[in-house]
Amino acid sequence: MTTNLKQYDSAGGFSVDKTPIISENRDILNANTIELENRFFTDAKKINYILRGLNTSILSVDDLTSQIVLPSSTINFITSYILGVNNTGTGSYSVKIESAVSCSSIGDVQVLSSLFTTIKDSRPVGETWEVTTFDSGAANRFSYSTTRAGTSSTIKWVSSTEVITVSWW
Repeated sequence: MTTNLKQYDSAGGFSVDKTPIISENRDILNANTIELENRFFTDAKKINYILRGLNTSILSVDDLTSQIVLPSSTINFITSYILGVNNTGTGSYSVKIESAVSCSSIGDVQVLSSLFTTIKDSRPVGETWEVTTFDSGAANRFSYSTTRAGTSSTIKWVSSTEVITVSWW
């Protein structure tokens, strides 16, 4: 089966399968991640992610299993704003986590340091909601682990995460 693709024309923006990716005003739309690179310094890049999860889980990029991929032989500066909200509307928990993370030549991920800042803590009394860095998954993978205890309500987690990667070794 052959498919005839339309000629690329950027006058009205750019789309993939009729879903706009770049608007005519040069706005990026409907993107899972955004990767920025400097054309002069090719050993560094910045990627923004949106991670999600429910209850006790590992936050994922798209389908409940995909974590952030860190290239081997890099140092990574990872900043995340993470929000947990329960489905009853009676609680929320928001933190900012800034981490320095290395990824060795064989893909071993190690959190070197982290700074946790609580933005807002309105978790209901008797409930425990926590977020920690997660580096014990598969090679070259990083994410956050969320836990909940003392509640039967559903906790929805979302994260806006920026990863700056620099080749190191």
